[in-house]
Amino acid sequence: MSTPQQPQSGLLAAPAWQHEQAVALLPHVLRLTAPNPGLMTGPGTNSYLVGDSATGWLVIDPGPDEPAHIERLWQAAGGDIRLIVCTHSHADHAPAARPLQALCAQRGGGTPPVLGLPSAPTAHPASHFVPDHALADGEQVTLQGTDSRPRHTLQVMHTPGHAANHLCLLLAQDGLLFSGDHILNGSTTVINPPDGNMTAYLDALDALDAACSALGLGYILPAHGHVMDEARTVIAKLKAHRLAREAKVRIAMQARPQGNLDDWVALAYDDVPPGIWPLAKRSLLAHVERLQSQAGGAP
Repeated sequence: MSTPQQPQSGLLAAPAWQHEQAVALLPHVLRLTAPNPGLMTGPGTNSYLVGDSATGWLVIDPGPDEPAHIERLWQAAGGDIRLIVCTHSHADHAPAARPLQALCAQRGGGTPPVLGLPSAPTAHPASHFVPDHALADGEQVTLQGTDSRPRHTLQVMHTPGHAANHLCLLLAQDGLLFSGDHILNGSTTVINPPDGNMTAYLDALDALDAACSALGLGYILPAHGHVMDEARTVIAKLKAHRLAREAKVRIAMQARPQGNLDDWVALAYDDVPPGIWPLAKRSLLAHVERLQSQAGGAP
């Protein structure tokens, strides 16, 4: 296995968030944050561009259908976008894919295919998504130089849990994990059944940890928030947090066996402001379903 390139200081730099121009994390990795800040999105959705002037650029998570952001993506790539990849089809990640594709075609830059996983039947209608090419777990997505040799190769990992069609991308040559919404900086991702599944989410965390170990991935580039280093430590802490929350859910269910989500959220999320409880109940339901499944379906 080759030694990953040592990231430059820009990778872990944490400047104030701005949406007008791309930030160079590495010479061939740019981040452009969409102007959609909020409770669910933090500073906004991070769109990433991987490539260079010889290979053209691959866009990861083009974001919401925001014309100014789409124009900035095209400008950041110098008008040379070869591929568009969506980590999943939620409204803050995938809607810009087709408008960006159309913009590229309109301006004579070709028609970059949209890649990803089709949305599952469990997805909300607003998250319906059919890519031009359905990626497979373990597939490699490659940008080639003028000599036809691979210059930038990302490995696909199917990581369901937050969404059934969620995937992560691994850029092993630089030790980078593009985590989409599976791993965030500053918060835990919502697991919202039926498209979200807590057991699948935790299993995918284990798979990502194994990939980080095997490939020497040290940095996580999330869809929301700054880059994180010590990837395996981040994953271990995240899993421990989820399991600690699940232990509180179990205690709450035992304390109120005839209760419902409204009863249990006040006990299991007593460390969270009540204003967040409506959102927390989505992940609470995922924990409840997991615990009931482990108990053979007993309430």
